Amino acid sequence: MEQVLVVGSLNMDMTVTLSHFPAVGETILAGGFQQSPGGKGANQAYAIGKLGGAVRFLGAVGDDPDGQALCDNLRQAGVKVEGVLVKPGGQTGRAIIYVDSRGDNSIVVLPGANALLTAEDIRSQRQLLEECSTVLLQMEIPMGTIDYTIRTAFSLGKRVILDPAPATGEFPKELYPYIDIIKPNETELGILLGDPDAGKQVERSARRLKEYGVKNVLVTLGEKGVYVDTQNGETAHIPGHAVRAVDTTAAGDSFSAALAMKLSMGEKLIEAVRYANLVSSIVVTRKGAQSSVPSGEEVEEQRKKIYG
Repeated sequence: MEQVLVVGSLNMDMTVTLSHFPAVGETILAGGFQQSPGGKGANQAYAIGKLGGAVRFLGAVGDDPDGQALCDNLRQAGVKVEGVLVKPGGQTGRAIIYVDSRGDNSIVVLPGANALLTAEDIRSQRQLLEECSTVLLQMEIPMGTIDYTIRTAFSLGKRVILDPAPATGEFPKELYPYIDIIKPNETELGILLGDPDAGKQVERSARRLKEYGVKNVLVTLGEKGVYVDTQNGETAHIPGHAVRAVDTTAAGDSFSAALAMKLSMGEKLIEAVRYANLVSSIVVTRKGAQSSVPSGEEVEEQRKKIYG
C-alpha cells in the first residue's frame, strides 16, 4: 500500500457547546466543554489511519504534555509520527471550537508550535517526501513552509492535494500549477478568488482556479454534496447524503483524508470523491473531531446499505 504523507498542524481542541453563537457584547452560558486531539493536519492523518490507510505525519509540537498526548493518539490510529518535531520552549497548538445546537461550528486557532514549522524542517525530513506517493497539506502552518513543501513534492513527482483551510486571499498564484487537487468549500473558494460571490457560481469559479494552473478542483457544498472539475474537462456533481448533522468540525478534514487514501490505493478520482463524501456524511452525525471518524469497516457497511 502506498504511503500518504500529511504535512500540517496538530492542536489540542477545546470544544464549547452553545445554544447559539453569541452576538457582539452578549454573554451566554455554555452547555458543555470537552478537550480532545485535533488540528487539521492531525485530523487528516488520524482519519487515514483509522480508515485503514498507510500514513505518516510531518509537523511540530511543543515540549509539553499536550504534544506528547497528540502524538500518542496518532500512534493509536496507526499513524507513523517520526516526522513530528518537538520545538523546545514552544507550546503545542490549541483550537477553541464553538458548536451550536444545529451542529455548526466557529473555530479560533492558537498556532503555537505549528507556526514554528519551517522550510528547513521539511528539508530535514526530505526522506518522508521521497517515500510517499501523495502529499496532503492544509493551511494552519506558515505559507513559506507550504510553498516549499508543494514545490518539493512536485519536483519529486508526488501527487499534491491541498485543503485550503483556513483560506487566504494571499495564496500565491504561482503555486497552483504544482497542485494536483485543491478542495475548497464555497466560502474558501470565494476567499481564494477574492470574490464573495464565487460560491454562488461554483462551476465558473472552479474553472477560474483551473485557469490558474491547478489540475483538479473539488468544491465541497455541505449537505448538497461535491462539485468536481477534472483536468481532462470532466465535470460532475456528487450529491450529498441526507443525515442529521450534530457537529461538522472534522467533516472537511475527513473528506480530504478519505480522498487522499483512496487515490493512494489506485482509486479513480470520481470514485474516491464518492467514498470521501460518504465518510464525511458519517462524521457530521457524531460529536468531536478525531473521535467522530469511522473505521473502514463502518464505512463499508454504510456503503452497502446505500449502494447495495
